Amino acid sequence: MSRLKLRSRETREARAVLAGAASAAAAEVESALAVPPDPTAGAFFDVDNTVVAGASMYHFARGLAARNFFTTRDLADFAWQQVRFRLGGENTAGMASARDAALAFVAGKRVDEIVALGEEIYDELMANRIWIGTRALAQLHLDAGQRVWLVTATPVELASIISRRLGLTGALGTVSEVVNGEYTGRLVGEPLHGPAKVAAVLALAEREGLDLARCTAYSDSINDVPMLDAVGRAVAVNPDSALRMEARARGWEVRDFRTGRKAAKVGVPTALGLGAVGGGVAAALALRRRQH
Repeated sequence: MSRLKLRSRETREARAVLAGAASAAAAEVESALAVPPDPTAGAFFDVDNTVVAGASMYHFARGLAARNFFTTRDLADFAWQQVRFRLGGENTAGMASARDAALAFVAGKRVDEIVALGEEIYDELMANRIWIGTRALAQLHLDAGQRVWLVTATPVELASIISRRLGLTGALGTVSEVVNGEYTGRLVGEPLHGPAKVAAVLALAEREGLDLARCTAYSDSINDVPMLDAVGRAVAVNPDSALRMEARARGWEVRDFRTGRKAAKVGVPTALGLGAVGGGVAAALALRRRQH
């Protein structure tokens, strides 16, 4: 490996660790006043297509577009960047494009304004897109006295709203730089994706005294294999084709709630041993095609 490539890799790893540490530090813990009956076990849930049908950031962007934050063309371009990021995995250029597109529309905006809008938009566009089966899986952990966190590349403010509305413990998400209560348009580290997710989980586990061997992680994406591999039990939920193959090869559990028939067939296990790009982004692609 050339010196330049090695340096670039070390820089990416450092940014991932920074992003993970920042996310763990920013994580809201709703049940901090109560010690859970099983404090060393917990669960980590990816958000897009795992908890929420489609891309949560796209739903949020749709809500902002309806409030004239930007045009429908901007929305389509933003959605296209998210699709490239999703399909391109950890490609550096793809991540940079997705990051820049996501940050552009909040730069200079007040955090409290965006959070308030996020609450409204959740009710309008996301509440009815929560996978009932996944919500039931999270509740099994809560009922067993375990803590449950969302872990997502979605901004931590939006992730925290989703977590609160679902009655979960807290959320790990992408952290944006804030100065004087306003977004600067820069991130702390990088988006919480791939290695950064693992760094966040590790940092949170150390802070909260979690035994990762007793923890469970849930995701739909092959990009989350590092997070799934970091815990004692991995579950593929609504998996993309690559993750489904990986899950089969490793003997991981698979839960698919994407059709009524599959949901009825799979059901929700009574024991705690409990894809593709979402419809929202697909709609954006259709919009993009109409505009060109």
